[in-house]
Amino acid sequence: MKTAAQFFALRTLVRGYALLGDPYAGVMASPPDRDPYPMYEKVRAKGDMVRSRMGAYVTPSRAICDSVLRDNRFITATFDEASMVPITLVQDGEKIVNPVQDSFLMKNPPDHTRLRKLVQPFFTPRALKDRTESIKRIVTDHLDRLGDRFDVVAEFASQVPIQVIADLLGVPDENKEIFARWGSSLAETLDGVWSHQQLKNLHATIIEYNDFIDVLIDERRRDPKDDIVSHLVTQHEDLSREDLVATTGLLLFAGFETTVNLISNGVLKAFENPHTVAPLSQSPEYAEGFVEEVLRLDPPVQYTIRWPKERLELAGVSLPKGMPVMLMLAAANRDPRVFKDPLKFDPTRSNAREHLAFSAGIHYCIGAGLSRIEGSIALHELFKRFPHLAADGPVTRRKSKLIRGALRLPVRANETKRSLAVK
Repeated sequence: MKTAAQFFALRTLVRGYALLGDPYAGVMASPPDRDPYPMYEKVRAKGDMVRSRMGAYVTPSRAICDSVLRDNRFITATFDEASMVPITLVQDGEKIVNPVQDSFLMKNPPDHTRLRKLVQPFFTPRALKDRTESIKRIVTDHLDRLGDRFDVVAEFASQVPIQVIADLLGVPDENKEIFARWGSSLAETLDGVWSHQQLKNLHATIIEYNDFIDVLIDERRRDPKDDIVSHLVTQHEDLSREDLVATTGLLLFAGFETTVNLISNGVLKAFENPHTVAPLSQSPEYAEGFVEEVLRLDPPVQYTIRWPKERLELAGVSLPKGMPVMLMLAAANRDPRVFKDPLKFDPTRSNAREHLAFSAGIHYCIGAGLSRIEGSIALHELFKRFPHLAADGPVTRRKSKLIRGALRLPVRANETKRSLAVK
């Protein structure tokens, strides 16, 4: 495990490179509450493939990002390349499963294909259509609980996806509130573990999650129900504990984090573009386009990294085996060669779905359809119920460069206007 001095040296090195204008270091060292998009445009001005002094390439090109994501010569990694801190833990001789790093999200074929296939039936268009009415009821139920003043994130944007994913996994209601805390802890480390305390907190979260899911798995073995955990333990008895725990954890984490940030980013975009509020509140179809434009212009996942498993050529650049390539998804979604007037928020944009907010290729987000349904219903019903919704104080951003969204977003439902302090 790294010492505090080693973490300090790592942070100092990255910040130093960032001050020199290094694109990779700039992303890693950027304060979470700072608007990252001007920095992305500076990278774009340098070209489609920009070399980092930290031994990596960075690309803001939508075409290159899409190509890499679909190219099986590029792979994901099972450790945190950004800070080089393996976030694995062994306790009493047994591995403590990390619900992100040990999941199929970070695996490559054939393991990725095998594990993803196990849960794919729960995310087909037909399966999601069957859940639409349930999602509407969940949204309405949480809207009924809101008063004149509330925090959009804590009291709505997080509550809806927590309930949806809890129902999907078969998690009892009394346990679902801990999801938000686990999600925040994991999200803050996806772009690197930068301190001994952060690593300690992460390990505590992982241990707590393992204990929780082991109990749930045992319960579903004894008393199966109509949920994903029951399906995995009864229909796939040969599945290892690690794969079972990691697969369940990934669905829990990804099903929560992406959607809560999509909803909070959507509320902020509505505040910034008040002309969109009326059609958003009146038309479910407009809400669907609104969600796609939020995903394009301000996606919850800002970037991802891929490694070539062999020497190859990419956009005229010779990449040695293992050379990291940072795919700036949020910048790719603003590529002017693909999106006309890319900085404009336009829910009627005809090609908005060409964004890469949910990745592409074999790692295309398995819960993309679910997130879209939840986001469009939540935002439509929120502004239908509260057409004069307005900011009621400063917005606090999440402490992550990779995951972009609000941590706190205070609002009021009446017509009194308050300033919106957000970057």
